[in-house]
Amino acid sequence: MNMHWLDWGIVIALLIFVTVMAIVAKRYTNSVAAFLAADRCAGPYLLAISEGVATSGAISFVALFEMYYHAGFTAFWWNLMTMPLSIIVALTGWIIYRFRQTRAMTLAQFFEIRYSKKFRIFMGLVGFLSGIVNFGIFPAVGARFFLYFCGLPQSIPVCGIEVSLYVLIMIILLAISLFFTFVGGQVSILVTDFFQGMFSNIAIVVILITMFKIFNWSEIVEALSTAPSQASLLHPFQTSQTKDFNVWYFLIVAFGVFYTTMAWQGTQGFNCSAKSPHAARMGRILGTWRNFVTWIIAITLPVCAFTVMHHVRFASHAAQVTKVLSGVGDEKIQGQMMTPLVMAHILPVGIIGMMCAFMLVAFIANHEAYLHSWGSIFVQDVILPFRKKKITPEQHLRLLRFAIFGVAVFIFFFSLLFRQTEYILMFMAITGAIYTGGAGAAIIGGLYWKKGTTLAAWIAMILGSTIATTGIVIHQMVPNFFLNGQCIYFIAMVSSTLVYIVISLIGCKTEFNMDQMLHRGKYAIEEIVSLPKKRPVALLLDRLGINSDFTFTDKAIYFSTLALTLGLFAMFVIGTLYNFVFDVKTESWARFWQRFTWLGFALSIIVTVWFTIGGLMDMKKMFKALRIRKRNELDDGTVVDHHNLDEVTKTSKSKEFEEV
Repeated sequence: MNMHWLDWGIVIALLIFVTVMAIVAKRYTNSVAAFLAADRCAGPYLLAISEGVATSGAISFVALFEMYYHAGFTAFWWNLMTMPLSIIVALTGWIIYRFRQTRAMTLAQFFEIRYSKKFRIFMGLVGFLSGIVNFGIFPAVGARFFLYFCGLPQSIPVCGIEVSLYVLIMIILLAISLFFTFVGGQVSILVTDFFQGMFSNIAIVVILITMFKIFNWSEIVEALSTAPSQASLLHPFQTSQTKDFNVWYFLIVAFGVFYTTMAWQGTQGFNCSAKSPHAARMGRILGTWRNFVTWIIAITLPVCAFTVMHHVRFASHAAQVTKVLSGVGDEKIQGQMMTPLVMAHILPVGIIGMMCAFMLVAFIANHEAYLHSWGSIFVQDVILPFRKKKITPEQHLRLLRFAIFGVAVFIFFFSLLFRQTEYILMFMAITGAIYTGGAGAAIIGGLYWKKGTTLAAWIAMILGSTIATTGIVIHQMVPNFFLNGQCIYFIAMVSSTLVYIVISLIGCKTEFNMDQMLHRGKYAIEEIVSLPKKRPVALLLDRLGINSDFTFTDKAIYFSTLALTLGLFAMFVIGTLYNFVFDVKTESWARFWQRFTWLGFALSIIVTVWFTIGGLMDMKKMFKALRIRKRNELDDGTVVDHHNLDEVTKTSKSKEFEEV
């Protein structure tokens, strides 16, 4: 066993603390709106931390470990191309701002407002099926991580019967995630994910310090230099032989950053939890800073693991890891477990416990958010639209919990039975495309184009889903198919976009009333109308999206994030052009990556302190808002005449937000 009693103590203490906080949050969940959307009381820091840890699940880290072990720093360079794009999306409020203006609780509810009730049901069903299939391998990957990282046996005797510990770990982890979700819905998810996110930030800083103490940079460079020619792990422009995670992979990712913004509904509860559209935008802006921190840990650990496996100083550790991996028959699972096993053999006592706890909270936060999302989507967008008689809030909450439990049961058996044939990220891309391949066109067209038609949305969605589903079937039958999951994902996105545009241009006879859907102009309600403040004089600020909602602090955060965006983009563009003109040596790239890693470490410390203070203040404000919030039983995600029923208390709500 790799875990010392001190390591287990860290894990158990954190789990107890988070459980207590979930129980504390329970008393604030007294309505359907609170269970689904935390009664729309979350501030930007709370959203940034909670959603950040929810999206950075254990499977995401294992997937990134797998990718960066295979492609090294070169993959990180091409990934830099997507980072500025993500920040631009956040700064402009792309999709999230307009979606929050619709006041829809789920994306499919927006589809009913914009297109039709039948399309809502269809999208809810497709989104749900795509989501749970994509979600299906999460428990398996997480359970394997803890099994191998902790050095646990494959089975244990129970009443004379050998019970698979892999299966038992899945059951225990899913049970914990279900408990947190059941206790208080989105309120407890926000609270527990916040504290789990705070711990994650601290753990990242401590683990990075440990890595810097164990490894000498020259050793890392020596190990990475052993990679084959034209498959460099240091030089991004010597990768013509790199398979899968090459420049084309990240070009598709870059396109998807804009196309699929908010299309994937694994964390849909966070999309509607913000106390205002402005808070939703600021949450995404702040989230980019935390994302940068997770990127640094995601690249550092697999690079260090590669060093252990390829440098003579760590030969004894490499031999131990190889011995354990030899007992893992599946090649794909060996690749997934490489970095976790190396970390388990080189980290000191106490830090192993922090690493285990870090991955545990990533697993729980991710699973409770996904369970909540897919369960609520099934109820809100598949079951309830068929019901003609309105159910009581108690029945509604009971139905939501049944659906969430059903999702947990499905992913448990899917994890047991499914045969994974490609990288985790490729699997996530192709299964996600069942929904996002066509949903991106319907979302962007629905929010930004008044000529978009319902027929165009139907055809685009069916085409995207068909392409992705066909790809999954082919990959199960032909594991080495020449198109990987990412390529099929791209084909689905482009095809759906073209179809949506063409069909809309041909069939649009009546333009959609965007002002009514977005509650603008004469349709505005008081909660959404900005309070009277001095508007910016400069036209440039208006075009950048800086309106009267922005405080001085908001502007400072906005422009500092913009500076980071431009800095990363300039570095990428200049570096790329320079390498095309001059013959840059691998040694120069090695020095660059050393400095970049130290920059990421410094940012990790700053963000940890900054977000902890801001998040605690936001949580205090959320609890205060929930205490004074008047319960509105009509606010349950129902659509009537293209309006949401939560508008009935619009005046009192605007006053509540002013007090908070």
